[in-house]
Amino acid sequence: MAGYVAVALAQNRGDVVEMARLGIRWEAGDRTALEGYDGQYNYFIALDPNPASVAPHLDVPAYRYQRILYPLLVRALTLGQPSLIPWALIILNIIAQAIGADLVGSLLAGDGASRWYALVYGLWAGLTYAVRLAMTEPLAYALVAGALLASRRGHETWAAVFYGLALFTKETTILFITAHLLWLAVRQSWPGVLRLGALTFLPFGVFQLLIRQWFGRFGLGSGGYLATPFEVIPYMGLWRIGAVSLAALALFAIIFIPMVVLPSLWGVFASLRRLWARDLSLPVLVLAANAAFIPFTPHSTFREPLGLVRLIVGFVLATLYFGAYVRSKRVLNYSVFWLTSLALLFNDPR
Repeated sequence: MAGYVAVALAQNRGDVVEMARLGIRWEAGDRTALEGYDGQYNYFIALDPNPASVAPHLDVPAYRYQRILYPLLVRALTLGQPSLIPWALIILNIIAQAIGADLVGSLLAGDGASRWYALVYGLWAGLTYAVRLAMTEPLAYALVAGALLASRRGHETWAAVFYGLALFTKETTILFITAHLLWLAVRQSWPGVLRLGALTFLPFGVFQLLIRQWFGRFGLGSGGYLATPFEVIPYMGLWRIGAVSLAALALFAIIFIPMVVLPSLWGVFASLRRLWARDLSLPVLVLAANAAFIPFTPHSTFREPLGLVRLIVGFVLATLYFGAYVRSKRVLNYSVFWLTSLALLFNDPR
C-alpha cells in the first residue's frame, strides 16, 4: 500500500496536497467545478471544521460533514497545521488499512481459516484507491472489523464503541450495525440492544439534527453532487448505462457482472438459504444486509467504477467473514479472484 502511494506521489511530482483533493477550484468555493474527488472534502474539513467556514468548499455539505471522524482525527494528530494535514490524511489511512487487514485476519483465524485470506480485504481496489485518495473507508471498516472481533471475544461494549465511531466515519457501516442489532434481538440480549443503540444510533441521530440545523438538510442520502436516488428495480443502476451508451454498458458489464453483480446475487441466496435453515448467526445476518443493499445501488454509483468498488468494501468484508464461519474453502478461494480488481489501479485517478 505504501509502495502504491509512493508511485502515485511520484506521478503527481510529489504534490501530496493534490493526492488528497484532486480538484483545486473547490478551494475558492467555485461550485461549478466538477474536478476532484471525495478526499478533497476530508482535506477541507480537517483544515477548518467550522460548519459555516467549510460549507462553501463542500459539494453537498450535509452529506460530506456527517463523515466527521476521519478529518477531525487528522486535525487532532497534526494540531491543525495545514502543511501536515495532507500527509496525515494519507499516512493515517495506510496505518488504518494495515490494522484493518490484521483485524480481519484475526477474525478469520478465529473460525479456523487462514489469515492470508485477509489480503483479499487488505488489497481490495476500493480500499487501495481510498488510501491513495484520502477517503474514509480504510478507517471506517477497520473500526467495523474491530467491532466484529470485539464481539467475537465477548466484549459487546467495545463492539458498540467501535461501531459508533465507524458510523461517524462512513454511513454505510450502518448495515453492519443493523445486522448486529438484529442478532442481539434474536438472542434476546435486550441490554446489548439498548447499549448498541445508545452508542451508535442515538449520538449519530443527534448529530444529524445538528447537521440539519447547520446545513438545512440531513446528511443521510444516496450521495454527493449529481447523485441519483436508490433504485427500485434490482441492478437498474447498471442497466441505465445502456441508455447513454451500449458500448459503455458492455464494458461495465464485462467488469462488474463477475466482480459485483454475480457475487452479490450469491450473497443474497447464500444468506437466505442459511436463514431458511434458521441460522441467525451474526456472519449470516451481516452477509444478508450487505448483499441485499447492492442491487439497489444508485445509477450514479454504478456509472462510476471507483465509487462502486468503494461501495462494496463492506460486502467484501462480509463475504470473508461468512466464508470463514461456514468453513467454506470454496467461498474463500473464490474471493481471491477479487484481487484481479488491482488491475484497475493502472488507471491512476487523476
